[in-house]
Amino acid sequence: MSVSRGGAVHRLVVSADIKGSGRLGQRAKIRARQGMYEVFEAAFAAVGVGGSQVHLEDRGDGVLAALAPEVPPAALVGLWLEEVHQGVREHNEGLSEPLRLRIAMHGGPVAEDGRGLVGRAVDLACRLCDSEPAKAILAADDDVHVVFVASDVLYHSVVAEGGRFVEPEHYRPIPVRAKETDEVAWFHVPRRAAPPWPAAAPPPEQPAPTAVPGGRPGQAPGAKYWINVNGHNQIVDGAEVHGDIVGVRVTRERDGGAEGAERGE
Repeated sequence: MSVSRGGAVHRLVVSADIKGSGRLGQRAKIRARQGMYEVFEAAFAAVGVGGSQVHLEDRGDGVLAALAPEVPPAALVGLWLEEVHQGVREHNEGLSEPLRLRIAMHGGPVAEDGRGLVGRAVDLACRLCDSEPAKAILAADDDVHVVFVASDVLYHSVVAEGGRFVEPEHYRPIPVRAKETDEVAWFHVPRRAAPPWPAAAPPPEQPAPTAVPGGRPGQAPGAKYWINVNGHNQIVDGAEVHGDIVGVRVTRERDGGAEGAERGE
């Protein structure tokens, strides 16, 4: 792909990463990388993209690609993604350590400085690919081998329009917050009505406040006194309180009742 150095041209950017590659042994890592490249190359060929139309950069456990301006984004979010899904399925047959991919796309101005691709579109695509929601979706279901992330702009301008192999109704919007990124992205798992999402743990139950004899309404169980503070730091019952103690009410159990005494300073 020809990109003039220093000049930015609008491109569709694809960022992909292999899940858990750092935990793979050497042979498994090589097999996963080889499988990823074979799947991507076959998918690009299926949509008629090749040669100078695609720029590929190796990222160790992933790849970064930028497409020529004439490549229609609808082909990538449609047939290309379907071919990737089917290619990964075929590659994983009989493997105890299946290839599992996170793939993200975003379009925008991209420049080439002689060492690689540069631009906000590149940064965002990489951050969406590496986002916590993308990782959580893969972690939520071992049967998911491909999770796809579209930027908000790409979803509304391309995915939402639908088309062959494009399923906008099966995407889920999820906020992504990392580094300088704070926006909604759209997550999709091919052939799923919705991406799996770990159920949120319910908040821990808090004990209901109960009345303490001689205490203030709503005082927590086990409370022995109430205090008003105003001024310099004090240490009360082992806890630091910021302010002078103006009043203390001490409650003691006596003959089944309560006896209260107030002290002031």
